[in-house]
Amino acid sequence: MTRTTKAIRIASYGGPEVLKLEDVPRPVPGKGEVLIRVHAAGINPLDWKVREGHARSWLEHKLPLIPGWDVSGTVEALGEEVTGFKRGDAVYGLIDVTHDGAYAEYCVAKAKDLARKPVSCDHTTSASIPIACLSAWQSLFDVASLSEGQTVLIHAAAGGVGHFAVQLAKWKGAKVIGVCSNKNANFVKELGADQTIDYTTTRFEDAAKNVDVVLDTQGGETQARSWKTLKKGGMLVSTLGISSPQTAADYGVRAEAFFVHPDSEQLTRIATLIDTGKLKPVVSTTFPLKDAAKAHELSQSGHVRGKIVLRII
Repeated sequence: MTRTTKAIRIASYGGPEVLKLEDVPRPVPGKGEVLIRVHAAGINPLDWKVREGHARSWLEHKLPLIPGWDVSGTVEALGEEVTGFKRGDAVYGLIDVTHDGAYAEYCVAKAKDLARKPVSCDHTTSASIPIACLSAWQSLFDVASLSEGQTVLIHAAAGGVGHFAVQLAKWKGAKVIGVCSNKNANFVKELGADQTIDYTTTRFEDAAKNVDVVLDTQGGETQARSWKTLKKGGMLVSTLGISSPQTAADYGVRAEAFFVHPDSEQLTRIATLIDTGKLKPVVSTTFPLKDAAKAHELSQSGHVRGKIVLRII
């Protein structure tokens, strides 16, 4: 008889109500994969965008689908040709976003997409890290080549990607301007921001000029207003695509769309930064697995400090 496991699945696209707790077959790791006993799964905007069907134009999934691609847990079993891990290892990672995710008691992941979790963090905190922190790392360093002495403007600086980006940019030696609400200003300054802009009272493009890099996680009007903050030759990196490449060219700046990808080596470096006190993940709220719908509703509110996490164990 096939062993089963509890998981949250969607059988159709829609609102939070399509997230159903079900008994599903326990996955089996294939070649190069490991079976993870999931302790916690991070919540990201990607999760509810997939749930609503907004990602179908660029990301293919088969339904029913288990969402959630941030995971922290322990290695339960190894597939063929897996080296570097053994049963019982505590790992975390960004798993393949085209397959079933981690809103489950067990999930399968490619071994190459995993790293040992930070020693100083529990699984709940570790599950908050991969997608958001890799997004910040890759956009700032791999795409924008942010360097010491440059100035970076970070939108939604108190949010999931933003709170990591502020800390990483400061660690790199950049001047950091964080856009956030006044209630989060002290929080963002404590993360390392040199300046904060309250978007509820101030137009950020009036308060920030000649910046080298803009990290845009908002798109739309925010992106459209960001061009004028950049110096000539500066770069806007967006996690939501570039709506008008011609506008960027008109301003004499560069623009690049970006989508996060797994990177075990970067996760290992991030874990070291965390364990040495140079980077601090912030988890604002946790929910049990059965309350995944409530977690999605909170994420979609757009007013989350740090990260939301599902606790499985």
